[in-house]
Amino acid sequence: MAKTAVVILNFNGAQYLEQFLPSVTQYSTDAEVIIADNASTDNSIAFLKSNYPDLRIIQFQENLGFTGGYNKALEQLHFEYCVLLNSDIEVTPNWLEPIVTFMDAHPEVAACQPKILDFNNKKNFEYAGACGGFLDYMGFPYCRGRIFDTLEEDQGRYDNIIPVDWATGACMFVRTVDFKKAGGFDIDFFAHMEEIDLCWRMRMMGKALYCIPESKVYHVGGGTLNKLNPRKTYLNFRNNLSLLFKNESTMNLVWKFPIKWGLDIAAALKFGLGQSWSHSWAVIRAHIDFLMFLPKNLKKRKQVQASRKTTVRNSPFLLPFQYFIKGRTTYKDLH
Repeated sequence: MAKTAVVILNFNGAQYLEQFLPSVTQYSTDAEVIIADNASTDNSIAFLKSNYPDLRIIQFQENLGFTGGYNKALEQLHFEYCVLLNSDIEVTPNWLEPIVTFMDAHPEVAACQPKILDFNNKKNFEYAGACGGFLDYMGFPYCRGRIFDTLEEDQGRYDNIIPVDWATGACMFVRTVDFKKAGGFDIDFFAHMEEIDLCWRMRMMGKALYCIPESKVYHVGGGTLNKLNPRKTYLNFRNNLSLLFKNESTMNLVWKFPIKWGLDIAAALKFGLGQSWSHSWAVIRAHIDFLMFLPKNLKKRKQVQASRKTTVRNSPFLLPFQYFIKGRTTYKDLH
């Protein structure tokens, strides 16, 4: 049996399977390619059975979201490594070997990601992960090659292997046993920031995460939920609150959470001033629903903090201040 499985979660993505699955099957000969289908209602299954009859398909009876879909799929898999791959990604020759070799040599590493470039503008980094993810001290995510909506051109300056705070769920190599030990994704996130939450828990387990830029893929991005969709804004703000609440230490949470609420109110006002009322309401609704889920998150927080083995430190600055006030728009500016 292969040591690596490439697991593509699909929901009504027949057009992406038709476009991108050929590169995955062509350049993943050392791995088993598996499709986990979230109860698609398009012709995804018919397309797969007709064109890829030898591929393994795991079918769910309902849409479990990104989190539930991958959790259920990996429950059934016992490969040493699983690659969680978005359906809208074009992979390149030799994309698996550098990361699998690195993880073989470093058993302390729980997850890795490749360099993620924009499929539609292949000189630029792509939003979802770019060249490795980081967090500021308030839990705001950023990447080498992407700060907020500023995307850098890939000029090779980030081609070194480095430890990161989080690996993107768009193309995430996980050591399967560590994924399961960490409890997998939080299914209440449904989608967005679930990989950051998982990676924070892995780091608290004493595990390391890396970006291996020798491996390179191209991502369409926004294929399932465009950034202009208020639903995406809602999930990002709600899940970021849960991310900080569950994983931050009690001492830090006491002073960070009021600041976080203030920053989110400022964001809602900014959306409103820009006439993006639906996005402004999405931020407010995210806070309302976070409060509704507080009892459940309290239980999760107790479990997470009880299993903590080491202290996790994020970048010692406030990203919105650095970006919007000081004009530092690249990873190099910040570090």
